[in-house]
Amino acid sequence: MKIHKTSIIDKDTIIGENVEIGPFCIIEKDVKIGNNTKILPYVHILSNTTIGKNNTIHQGSVLGGNPQDLKFKNEYSELIIGDNNTIRENCTLNRGTEASGKTIIGSNCLFMAYVHVAHDCIVEDKVILANGVQLGGHSEVHYHATVGGMSPVHQFCKVGQHSFIGGGRVALQDVPPFILANGEPLKYSGINSVGLRRRNFDIEKRNLIKRAYKLIYLSKYNRSQAIEEIKNSLKMIDEIKIIINFVENSDRGLI
Repeated sequence: MKIHKTSIIDKDTIIGENVEIGPFCIIEKDVKIGNNTKILPYVHILSNTTIGKNNTIHQGSVLGGNPQDLKFKNEYSELIIGDNNTIRENCTLNRGTEASGKTIIGSNCLFMAYVHVAHDCIVEDKVILANGVQLGGHSEVHYHATVGGMSPVHQFCKVGQHSFIGGGRVALQDVPPFILANGEPLKYSGINSVGLRRRNFDIEKRNLIKRAYKLIYLSKYNRSQAIEEIKNSLKMIDEIKIIINFVENSDRGLI
């Protein structure tokens, strides 16, 4: 363990093995920091924050701050961060509210500079949030999704797994899995072919995904009719089931 003498750390903080804490950090009570995590200068970690192992947290980030929600009345809530994440400069990750009690960050994520994750969000594994991405409260970003720089995601919106949102866009509704989302207003711009190939989705899976979205976005069917046609006409591989489940459980509607 290597802690700079200028940092202020509560005596009850639980710190794992081989943790490095740089100059001028403040770590409050009821914080847990996992093995091999590196905390660079001027990081502030507030109470009720749990950080897993092998994370790197860069200068000026604030983790576990109070929710920016007028309904928050200082109830107990948490920020939970997994393993192997890189959190770049000046990111702000807030705790949850009584609605869910926690904000959850998965593992193997990259948050570039100035990312904000609001209260009660869920960010799953291998997510990339580019510079200046802002997640509204209760929003979800699913496995291996990418959100381009300076793109806000409206509160309660969901970003589906393996999807890609272009930079400088605004997500006001749910972004389905496996697609590219671009344009103003944000719209379906084809499937995320490059990302899917890089992640070893074979040609059959990619073609089935493409056929499903043709029925949803490019056919004469309305949304519910498209889903029925998908169920009746396409092979029920896991990816098609994921699309159906996402669409059927969309609260804000699809882009």
